[in-house]
Amino acid sequence: MFQRLLLPAWLKPANHCLLCDEHSEHSISGICTACELELPWLGGQCAACALPLPVDGLVCGSCLKRPPAFDRVIAPWRYAFPVDTLITRFKHQGKLPLGHLLAELLAQHIQHGMNDGLSKPDLLLPVPLAGKRLRQRGFNQAELICQWLSTALEVPVQKRWLIRQIDTPAQQQLDAKTRRRNLRSAFQLMTNAEVKNRHIALVDDVLTTGATAEMLARLLKRAGAAQVDVYCLARTPRPGE
Repeated sequence: MFQRLLLPAWLKPANHCLLCDEHSEHSISGICTACELELPWLGGQCAACALPLPVDGLVCGSCLKRPPAFDRVIAPWRYAFPVDTLITRFKHQGKLPLGHLLAELLAQHIQHGMNDGLSKPDLLLPVPLAGKRLRQRGFNQAELICQWLSTALEVPVQKRWLIRQIDTPAQQQLDAKTRRRNLRSAFQLMTNAEVKNRHIALVDDVLTTGATAEMLARLLKRAGAAQVDVYCLARTPRPGE
């Protein structure tokens, strides 16, 4: 169903699903009901880091043992098929319409949370990308997601307040301890960043171990941020689950 090349919404006929290309009288943000139901929606999850759990509202063992610097993670999906494929195509193959679609659905998920009492952030900050990978890829996927969320949620974004001052090795295959070691001193908050007493939302594509979010949240809290949430498209389960 997800093998064909996707076109931007403005190039597709009205009422056609962006994922399966089938005609649909009823669609949400450009996808049909059948495709929406196939997405791996994150149900039970840790109340702090959004790690998938059998029951919702609990705090996972890792967060109980080592409470994170960020306040909570908001993610609609588990990092599983087809969301993992869609994110990979957006991030590594430059399929920007896929990223836009996922960001719109994330914005809806966040808006539903706000309607149920989730506090609205004062500012969105994208997780900065290493310079080498930015040159290779041509864009920072977190920055694009941030732009799309900013428009949908009407929350301002600051793209240059956080910078990555050290190009760390790729994190995908590393465990949490190694990731934390890699990220020490990797990030810097610009001197003109006005975060004191503000509610900040960090934006990224996927949360894996949470090491990057932890380092950035700690940096922001030290600068006086009142609350730091993390918005991302997907949350990975524990290895083997």
